[in-house]
Amino acid sequence: MKKRFTSGFSLIEVTLAIGIAAFCLITVFALIPVAVQTNRNATSQTTANNIIASVIADMRGTPSGVTPSAQFAINFPANATSPADPPPCSGTQTLYFDGQGQATTVIGANSRYRLIVTFVRNPTPTGATAPTYATLKASWPAAVDPCAVTPSGSIETFAAFDRN
Repeated sequence: MKKRFTSGFSLIEVTLAIGIAAFCLITVFALIPVAVQTNRNATSQTTANNIIASVIADMRGTPSGVTPSAQFAINFPANATSPADPPPCSGTQTLYFDGQGQATTVIGANSRYRLIVTFVRNPTPTGATAPTYATLKASWPAAVDPCAVTPSGSIETFAAFDRN
């Protein structure tokens, strides 16, 4: 008489397989909050970059001698070669934007980004043909003053404008 062996898993093998799978799933689930936060930061930075790009495009598209700019009503300084730089955090103009990057009139419940435009002194002025320099700093959330408290996030860029 022949003995038949049936193949199968023992209870110990099944328990070990479930334990290994549980350990792997716990590790994957632990990464979800980090992934959500990274996605939120990337989205905020992308929106802030788009805001700064549209403001710079608006400022560059403003013809010489015309002030304020057409879309965001940014007033250019009369003299691009002012004798001193403005004090830190004293922006020439502050603009507010919602979560979609659309301009809002004042800080409010739907304002998510704050953009501070600061015109700086030209270190090497060459008379009437000197460019106008500006620092643009976008920070979020808009309710947080980036000069008083560290915001959740911010980006800053420097731009030169030919106003001749």
